[in-house]
This record gives sequence, structure tokens and C-alpha cells, in this order.
Amino acid sequence: MTRTFLALLPLAAVLAAPLPAMAQDKGAPSALPASMTSAEMRTRIQADKKGIVQRNLPLTDAEAKKFWPLYDAFEKDLAGPQSRINRAILDYVAAGSNITDANAKRIINDVVKGQEAESKLRTSYAAKVQKVLPGAKAARYLQLENKMRAVIQYEIAAAIPLVP
Repeated sequence: MTRTFLALLPLAAVLAAPLPAMAQDKGAPSALPASMTSAEMRTRIQADKKGIVQRNLPLTDAEAKKFWPLYDAFEKDLAGPQSRINRAILDYVAAGSNITDANAKRIINDVVKGQEAESKLRTSYAAKVQKVLPGAKAARYLQLENKMRAVIQYEIAAAIPLVP
């Protein structure tokens, strides 16, 4: 369990960091090839999320002027719920096989509340994106977000052991 905790520390640190700082363009290829492992995809997403969106979402100058401030605000707002979820996961991993029922319930509630807050933000920002981008581009952006989120969620789930 200690090994799992140590393995999750870098993942939690990266996920808890403000996303705009991680989104700097590092010159990564525009697509995430299907031949990449999910761990490789996660690494690429964390290193260059904004760059991936930029390369896969062709925007006019007028669209970009409206979209990118909205994107940056979304990433900033998303950091709060994600931080809550990450803290709960680290609490669980730190407890290891000594987790009590009361602690497990608290962790469950923290994760669920963080997920609910994240869902509300995604819903709110999806509506905002639809107001500043044409339908197809808004849909493409939301697909990109969902695909990247799925990779991150898979990697987190794969790294966390089941409650004993």
C-alpha cells in the first residue's frame, strides 16, 4: 500500500497543479495516436493540454478571441473540485488497509461532492462554449475535453487499489 501511495503522489501533484500552467505548448504532435498507451496519453495531456486543444480545434481569430478566455476560466475553476477529489484519493491511499468505515464514508462524500461540483462546472461551461462557438466546433471542443478526461480518469482508477 505504501508503494501505491508513493506511486500516486506524482499523479496527484500533477492533477492538483493549476491546469493553465501545465497547458503550455511544448511542441507535442497535434493528435494523440491510438498506438499510445493510456499512460503515455496522460503524460502528453498533462504536459500540453491547451496545446492539444489548440491543434485540434481550428478557430478563426474572432472565435479564438472569445473562446480562449473562457477556456482559461474553465481550467482555473476546475482546479477547485479536482483538488478536493485528489485530496480524498490521497487520504484513502494513505489510510491503506487501516481505513475505517467512518473514514471511508468521509472520503466517499468528498469524492462525490467534488465530482458533483465538477459536473456543474462542465455543464455551465458547455453552455457558455455553445454561445461563443458554432455548434460543430463547440461539440468538437467538448469531445476533446471528454476524451482527455477519460484518459486521466482511467489512469487514476487503474492506480488506486480497491478497499480491502
